[in-house]
Amino acid sequence: MDVRYEAPQTLEAAVALLAGATAPAKILAGGTDVIVQMETDLIEPSLLVDIKKIPELRQITAENGGFRIGAAVPGMELMAHKALNKAWPGVLDGVKLIGSIQVRGRASIGGNLCNGSPAADSVPPLIAAGAIARIIGLKGTREVPVEQIPTGPGKTSLAKDEIIVSFFLPARPPHSGDAYQRFTPRTEMDIAVVGVGVNLTLDNGGTCTAARVALGAVAPTVLLVKECADALIGTKVDNAALEKLAAAASAACRPIDDKRGTKEYRIKIAGVLAKRTALAALEVARKN
Repeated sequence: MDVRYEAPQTLEAAVALLAGATAPAKILAGGTDVIVQMETDLIEPSLLVDIKKIPELRQITAENGGFRIGAAVPGMELMAHKALNKAWPGVLDGVKLIGSIQVRGRASIGGNLCNGSPAADSVPPLIAAGAIARIIGLKGTREVPVEQIPTGPGKTSLAKDEIIVSFFLPARPPHSGDAYQRFTPRTEMDIAVVGVGVNLTLDNGGTCTAARVALGAVAPTVLLVKECADALIGTKVDNAALEKLAAAASAACRPIDDKRGTKEYRIKIAGVLAKRTALAALEVARKN
C-alpha cells in the first residue's frame, strides 16, 4: 500500500492535512509505535503526518510556575531538563522506562499517550500529576485532563483532525512529591504488568492534604482512583493509610489474564506497588 508522507511546519497545516484525509491517517511523532505497527500490518495508513517540525510541539517552557511540555519532545530531552526533573521526578520516572535509550531518543509522551496502551509508562504519572493536554483541531483549541484522552486499548477521545499540542504540569505547593513505579517480568524493555503513579502534598506537620493515584495495566485504560487518594488524605501516610491505599488499589483493578500475569496476580501486585510508590512520593515530599 502506498503511503503519503507530509511534514508540515505549522499546526494549522497539520490539522488541515488530517481533516482532509479521505483514508486512514496517522500522526508520526517519534514513530516508535506507528512504524512498528505498520511493519507488522497492524495498521495501514494512507497518510503519515510528521509533526516533529512544528515548533510548538518541540518546546519545554516555564509557565505560571509550572511547565508546558510539547507533545513531541523526545524522552531524552525531557530527561536532560534539570528544572523539570526537580519539579516532577515521578513524571520523569515514567519517561525513563519507555523502551531503550534509542527509543527514548525518538519517543514522546504525546505518542505514548495517543498509542492508547493501558500499560504506557508515562501516562499514570502524568495523570497523577494532574497534567492538562492542549488539543487543537478544526474547531479550535481545547484543554483536557490527560485521564479523559484514552478510551480503550488503542483508542482515544481525539477527533480525526485533532492533535495534542502540549501538556501543562502545574506549579507545585511546598512539601509535594510524586513517583512512578512498575512491575515487569524483566528489568528493561518490557511492558508493565502493573504501573502506579502517586502525587501527594503534605502540610507543615506532615499530614497529607492532597493526593492523586493512577493505576496502569489493570484495566482497559489507565485509572485515576479517587478511593486511593482518599485513603491518604488526612493521614500521615502511615501503615494504616497504606493498607487502605493497597486495598483501594486492588479493588479498582479490572485486569485481563495474559502471558505477563493472571488477573489475581495483577490485583495483588497493584496493592503492593501502590504502597511502595506512595512511600517513594512521600520521601520526595518530605525533602521539599
